[in-house]
Amino acid sequence: MNFDYDSEQNDLREAVRGLLARAYSDSEQRRSVVKTDPGFDEKTWARLAEMGLLGLPFAEEDGGMGAGPVEVAIVAEEIGRVLAPEPFIETVVLAGGLVAAVGSDEQRGEILGGISEGQTIAVFAHAEPGSRWTPTAEGVTATQAGDGWTLTGVKEPVPSGARADVLVVSAAVDGATGLFLVQGVASGLTRTGYRTHDGTRAAHVRFDGTPAQQLGAGGDATAAIERALAEARIAYGHEAIGAMDTALRTTAEYLKTRKQFGVTLNKFQALTFRAADMYVSLELARSLALWASMVQEAGGDVVQAADRARLTVSRAGRHIGKEAIQLHGGIGVTAEYSVGHY
Repeated sequence: MNFDYDSEQNDLREAVRGLLARAYSDSEQRRSVVKTDPGFDEKTWARLAEMGLLGLPFAEEDGGMGAGPVEVAIVAEEIGRVLAPEPFIETVVLAGGLVAAVGSDEQRGEILGGISEGQTIAVFAHAEPGSRWTPTAEGVTATQAGDGWTLTGVKEPVPSGARADVLVVSAAVDGATGLFLVQGVASGLTRTGYRTHDGTRAAHVRFDGTPAQQLGAGGDATAAIERALAEARIAYGHEAIGAMDTALRTTAEYLKTRKQFGVTLNKFQALTFRAADMYVSLELARSLALWASMVQEAGGDVVQAADRARLTVSRAGRHIGKEAIQLHGGIGVTAEYSVGHY
């Protein structure tokens, strides 16, 4: 398998890296952005749209760019590299992916076109209080009312749920799980937003007879949800790769400059070996995540590929995160220094 990017993919990576480096040149810029709602920079979101990144995986007839999972992975990794709080995966990969897979021609044109232009933020409202990570819904039920539908129940947490213009909602209907669209201004919809541990936003979303539109032709959407969640896990894996890469680079630079007993820390063999182990973990995780994207692009078993990548990325993230803190010493846990946030 060829794991090298082609020239166009390298150009994409450099363009995204340049944009996000300007938006989040240091950790203080990110902290100032996440202090206020909606928890990300609307201007940076608009610039992502101008570059065509928000429509990257969508078909051209739906207003997108017609790119594949590898291009999405490149963007996700650059987002993770600076911990950019913009809801790219939540909107483009997860909610947008479900609309692209299940929605009607009209729904795809309206919603995916709006996402691509940066005018619509759509999120997937699926997790329910007390539930496990399943592709089915139980806590929210859908009831047919004349020619339309109404939803009742609670979803939480819903990433960027308070800011979203459109909610793609999973709901129990006739013993199966269906997908529905709810506008952010719909009656009977209550959204309570809050800060998450990393400064971004989530919401408690309550539906009380809220009018909804069925996504696509209806029927059981469990398989589509399972695939969309798997594709999101792969993208999140690439985002984590970007974060781990920065944490490792920051740690390596610190070892080269911080002095102890009159010499820089990289002169101590034990510390150099620990940094080398971090590098091995990162490259193994990078290979598995990219392999998973290639499986997705080839139409293979995305769920299994996502689970394999998730396991490797999770182990690498824990290893690199802990070592980055330990090798920095006390400064690693201060709010003012970036590595602790990674």
